Amino acid sequence: MVRTGMRVLVVDVGGSNVKLLATGRRTPRRFPSGPDLTPSQMVAGVRETATGWSWEAVTIGIPTPVVDGRPVLEPHNLGSGWMRFDFAAAFGSPVVVMNDAAMQALGSYEGGRMLFMGLGTGLGTATVDDGKLVSLELAHLPYRKGKTYEDYLGERGFRRLGRRKWEHHVRSVTGLLQKALVADYVVLGGGNVEKLRALPPRTRRGDNQNAFTGGFRVWKNAAQSGLE
Repeated sequence: MVRTGMRVLVVDVGGSNVKLLATGRRTPRRFPSGPDLTPSQMVAGVRETATGWSWEAVTIGIPTPVVDGRPVLEPHNLGSGWMRFDFAAAFGSPVVVMNDAAMQALGSYEGGRMLFMGLGTGLGTATVDDGKLVSLELAHLPYRKGKTYEDYLGERGFRRLGRRKWEHHVRSVTGLLQKALVADYVVLGGGNVEKLRALPPRTRRGDNQNAFTGGFRVWKNAAQSGLE
């Protein structure tokens, strides 16, 4: 039964770190991630890192498409085994699995039609329109010179292009996607947003802490909807 006031553990799985925060706690904890991280290793790391915390439900954000609470592709920047893994059994509690960008988008939303772009190891995208969350998978679409949006805006792009050219492409793609998706505004989040010296028009800077807010909101929204 989903109820108001449930104690929730939010797990944000990134390509570099796994970050977690529980209801009533102020300071997130983390441990290293990486291209070989499997879901069983993630669960073991969470349990060890969350020592002393308690929870009744879990939200997990992972960098891959998620449909009906199940990953439909293996994460591009992690190990294998995520698609068939039983997260609820592993944690021994109800679990919501969602795309990591969608989780941060939900926590960043302040009304209207919002486009979220997560500038991190990869590129995460989602929209929230009138409170309704829609995950997007734009990162691996072709952009230019045979490369994808993620090749230019993700960590690899930053290292290959350097700050000035990377920032130019962030501005260009932000404007392009904002027009294409008819967004009122754009939130730029992810770990690399701090590398931007200036924000594109009609954008605001996100905060990685919003991923936790989104993870908590999932259960709050479910309780308010009377879902079980």
